[in-house]
Amino acid sequence: MDRLVVIVLFDRVDLLDVTGPPEVFSLLRREMDEPTGYQVVLAAASMAPVTTSAGVRVLPDTTFAELAGRRVDTVVVPGAVETDGERRVRAVVDPGVVDAVGELAKDARRVASVCVGAHILAAAGLLDGKRATTHWSTARQLADEHPDVLVDADPIYIRDENVWTGAGLTACLDLTLALVADDFGDELALRVARQLVMYLKRPSGQSQFSVSLEPVSTTRRIEELRHYIARNITDSLTVGELAERAHVSERQLTRVFRAELGMTPAAYVESARVEVARHRLETSDDALPRIAAACGFNTVDTLARAFRRTLDTTPAEYRNRFRIG
Repeated sequence: MDRLVVIVLFDRVDLLDVTGPPEVFSLLRREMDEPTGYQVVLAAASMAPVTTSAGVRVLPDTTFAELAGRRVDTVVVPGAVETDGERRVRAVVDPGVVDAVGELAKDARRVASVCVGAHILAAAGLLDGKRATTHWSTARQLADEHPDVLVDADPIYIRDENVWTGAGLTACLDLTLALVADDFGDELALRVARQLVMYLKRPSGQSQFSVSLEPVSTTRRIEELRHYIARNITDSLTVGELAERAHVSERQLTRVFRAELGMTPAAYVESARVEVARHRLETSDDALPRIAAACGFNTVDTLARAFRRTLDTTPAEYRNRFRIG
């Protein structure tokens, strides 16, 4: 039986959100000896061309009205954003699109949002009481506007019953691979990941964050301290030592870190060390004790605990998934 996959279109939609999932489904055909059963269609309010955020125009295959009464397997909901003069990002939600998604979702086997498409699912009431993710830049907006949604800004995708939510733009590939794995198993999904030159498909718990993606502090003293941490990652870097270097009390340092970076100084140091360890695991054959020492963790056990806390995986599992070369 054909699996009808409906990708929702609307003006100013993010282009990669729209094109990424169909590419995964298309590559799956190369890896199978029989038809995949997926029928992917782009649906909009009308058959008029839709102008995406990239300025590229996309032609719908069908309209929302024409899909009424059809058996839909998967609804994929992309998103759109706007930025203000200070480059702050906000998700944009069209009420007409919200209504259309709500109708499509009624009889669909599953619903998935890509990036800030989670805001549309939330507006349609599809995320109430559910755990969900979205792009890190709009996670606070999602939580503020929809308090009934359990927002977790860290994972690259989350499944809660039949509703899937994905994080950033490129995470649409990870999310779609997870849908394929759910339908056909991990082996086929892994083969498609290789076709996409994704070293291995990432687990849902893989963090969408890295130290390089964290927002820059507006406090020069904290920015200087961040650079100091990066340059001296093997030092002890206790809260007391960092506070002394910044010429503030430990209490004040913790307060500023929480306000500026959303974490304690100790958590930041750990995340910075994990980032260095990730790079070494991806690019070197160094043994774990050597990596632990080079990142300031000192022992493999400490390194492993940090990976569990921040990435929900082990150093060995991470290397197996992301080793380059």
